[in-house]
Amino acid sequence: MTFHEARECVLREIPARRGEKDGVPTLVALGRILAEDIFADRDYPPFDRSARDGFALRAADLPGELDVIGESRAGSFFGGEVAPGTAVEIMTGAPVPRGADVVVMLEHAEHAAHRVKIDRAAKAGDNFTPRGSEARQGDAVLRAGHRLGYAELGLLAMVGRERIEVYRQPRIAILPTGDEVVEAGVNPLPHQIRNSNAWSLAAQVHRAGGVPEILPIAHDSYESTRASIETGLKSDLLLLSGGVSAGKYDIVEQVLADLGAKFFFTRVKIQPGQPVVFGAIGENFFFGLPGNPASTMVTFELFARAAIERLSGWDQAPLPLLRAKLTREFRHRTGLTRFLPARLSEDGSTIEPTGWHGSGDIPALARANAFLVAEADRESWKEGDDIRVLLK
Repeated sequence: MTFHEARECVLREIPARRGEKDGVPTLVALGRILAEDIFADRDYPPFDRSARDGFALRAADLPGELDVIGESRAGSFFGGEVAPGTAVEIMTGAPVPRGADVVVMLEHAEHAAHRVKIDRAAKAGDNFTPRGSEARQGDAVLRAGHRLGYAELGLLAMVGRERIEVYRQPRIAILPTGDEVVEAGVNPLPHQIRNSNAWSLAAQVHRAGGVPEILPIAHDSYESTRASIETGLKSDLLLLSGGVSAGKYDIVEQVLADLGAKFFFTRVKIQPGQPVVFGAIGENFFFGLPGNPASTMVTFELFARAAIERLSGWDQAPLPLLRAKLTREFRHRTGLTRFLPARLSEDGSTIEPTGWHGSGDIPALARANAFLVAEADRESWKEGDDIRVLLK
């Protein structure tokens, strides 16, 4: 499959799963998927709210010189009424008093003692936010299925919701494979590598909204791999790292087939990560991610992240792609969509490919803050050309 076909396959096969719910404190709900509709408990703002420091008055009295009859500040209100020829000094966030239909900024007024002089006209409605213009009491301000960010948590506090219902986070089993892999705390022999993929995947799973569970390393034997996969399939999603290439000891696909797997794809026209596998055994989905670190990280972001977001109850699962200008000429062989480590400028306007030594170069991946996306049907880009960028 092409990259786009494979991604559409994942989104098609895994619908947004909205089953079990958790009641949680709103303060710990960042990133979770809302499982209930949220309604405004009153009008917002609950009064005509001044947007400036200045004077509340009647637009019909301007220009002119007016009597200042009081003040309105945030946290209190002026109990009287603004009559013709009068004004009330007002602060940002304070209620606009009855009778006033405009707020004139302090900078546009000459204030002395109990008089204010304003030499310009103003329109009714200037410089205040009308009551209920943001939300009316009973309006739905958030719907079930919405992913909660910091603004949403602020909104929930605004309407007084200290606890909310969210969908259960999916449990994601991470199964590293290979006789060459040892745990991070082990002093490896010359022919061994530490288990970096499981750690990076656990971080990616957490960021995607899942609960990672790292399983013990499966050795390159049929029995060990099968037992480990059967354990991993008890979770909502199984992520296998390694063992899906075409080598003599790459036995993951054979074990999955023997367990009755339905394979949706087993290769994708991308680099790194071409031999990525996606399938299901019964109602349980799995990904076989290639074992090289760059391949594991890239294929997770392109495919497995979307799966976890869907299993969390989110139906959007967007891919964070943008465009930036290349800082130098770039070429590649056509036929595959390539995702290569790169440095995106602080303002997001330019992208520079970084030097690396292939899919196992973890230091280069750590130096990069994005992946340059080289389209499969284009061979070259000049300095200054736009190119797509996948945020890391």
